Amino acid sequence: MDAAARIERALETALSRAEGHAGGPAGSSRSAPPGLANAIRYAVFPGGARVRPRLCLAVADACAIDSPIIADNAAAAIELMHCASLVHDDLPCFDDADQRRGKSSVHKVYGEPLAVLTGDAMIVMAFETMCAGATASPSRLPGLVTALSRAVGGPSGIISGQAWECEPEIDLVQYHRAKTGALFAAATSMGALAAGESPDRWRPLGELIGEAYQVADDIQDMISDAATIGKPCGQDAAHARPSAPRALGLEGAVARIESLLRDAVDAIPPCEGAAELRSIIAAQAKRFVPKSLGRHAA
Repeated sequence: MDAAARIERALETALSRAEGHAGGPAGSSRSAPPGLANAIRYAVFPGGARVRPRLCLAVADACAIDSPIIADNAAAAIELMHCASLVHDDLPCFDDADQRRGKSSVHKVYGEPLAVLTGDAMIVMAFETMCAGATASPSRLPGLVTALSRAVGGPSGIISGQAWECEPEIDLVQYHRAKTGALFAAATSMGALAAGESPDRWRPLGELIGEAYQVADDIQDMISDAATIGKPCGQDAAHARPSAPRALGLEGAVARIESLLRDAVDAIPPCEGAAELRSIIAAQAKRFVPKSLGRHAA
């Protein structure tokens, strides 16, 4: 089964469990409130590129993981955290975005109160999903929980990244590392942890890819359009947030992406699957810089 199918299967299992269709006590007839269940499913499917869980699986496979279900569930947990952050990020109190992934955002369809609860529920689901997958090797669970917790909370997780937007002055590097880099670093760390390897050698890879991804996102926000990327553009300027192209210029931002991706390839630790992992990074790199950038940067 390829990575995409593994991720979708793990996510479907997680949602079915949360809806009360799987994994409940024998004979249980309890089910989630329909509105919440529908909103969660709407937030998760259909997904985006699933970049973070793919990276997690790629690292786990490169480390020759002995129990794929641990990695599959860790990858699903990362994607659930990412989806939760998108639902919260789109709320009226933050970006007030009407679109996400080419369709109406969760709060536009289900209302703001249910959108808040949807994001909250997916955060809890992420940890439950990870725990369910680690039954085959319980000794690996503490490291996985710690890695995901640090990637989400303070002082440098995605919640801290969102909180930076509430500050009068924002440090661009800290902001990017928290808002985006933290979950990418968790993806590589958790891939290694799922395979019983130390995360320390793998964390720099995630940090570099995460920063490259955020710089690319900043560029898209500046020069693209909602129809192309499936969400509102011009958000950084509208909310007076710092961004890489505003700080470095478009050409400088593109050069930064290229430098980060070169460093990312160099940061891959010696391992059995290093060559395949390099090819995966190269394939993802093609998505980072918009095709239309040439005419904008000219």
